[in-house]
Amino acid sequence: MSSGLIKTAALDPPRLNGAELLLPIPKAGEEVILSRGAAALVVLPVFLQAPWVRLHPFSAGLFSFLLLGVGILLGMRVEPAKARWGALLVGFSGSWLAGTLFWGWLRAHPLLHLPIEALALPLALTGLQGRWRLGCSFYLASLVGTTLTDLAMALTGVMRLWPAVVEAPIEEAQPLLQQAALTLSRPTSLAILLAFTGLILLIARTLRRRGRLCPSGDASWGVASAVLITTLMIDGLFLLTALIQPRFSGLI
Repeated sequence: MSSGLIKTAALDPPRLNGAELLLPIPKAGEEVILSRGAAALVVLPVFLQAPWVRLHPFSAGLFSFLLLGVGILLGMRVEPAKARWGALLVGFSGSWLAGTLFWGWLRAHPLLHLPIEALALPLALTGLQGRWRLGCSFYLASLVGTTLTDLAMALTGVMRLWPAVVEAPIEEAQPLLQQAALTLSRPTSLAILLAFTGLILLIARTLRRRGRLCPSGDASWGVASAVLITTLMIDGLFLLTALIQPRFSGLI
């Protein structure tokens, strides 16, 4: 499952030869700031990308390349702090582009959601071995969160309602989305949701603990943990919004 984070060996301190370059170890305070920044980047698409993609998906897609360009420029800077934020932006640009492609043109095909989100997976796995490690960790954690969310939706039966919700006029989509959310109140669905919640929390805790034990002080673990925790919070907020006020959920 998304290779890089479930098998935590993918985030083990890389063995590099003299030609490869890793960024210097961040200070403890900066690790916290990087984790909070990663969490903010998970939240950003909910408030910015969702409405933007509905209005003009092409320009939202172009914004991915602006993010990538800025990230590369910062990532190549000599100053370690700027380089780390640049690497984080590079990882975020991959998630942003995948989200734009799916929600802009393929949103009625839920089975394509995960393959689209995983478009940059080979690059992310390769990038774990160099200076872009922080951004790759962000992308992989986002992908793991997406994988678990989609799997939970499939097992609870919500995914089969997805095409009808996103293709219906907004007046009809609101009750459909509310109905889909209500199906999650069944005992079986609640058990599945609790199991996936526990799994995400366990993975996030394991990653954070591994980061504290890592002798290199690698901030990638903390960033990955923050992304998963924030993804879980966003999923909960989405479910609550779908129940109370579906039109503000971002899906319709």
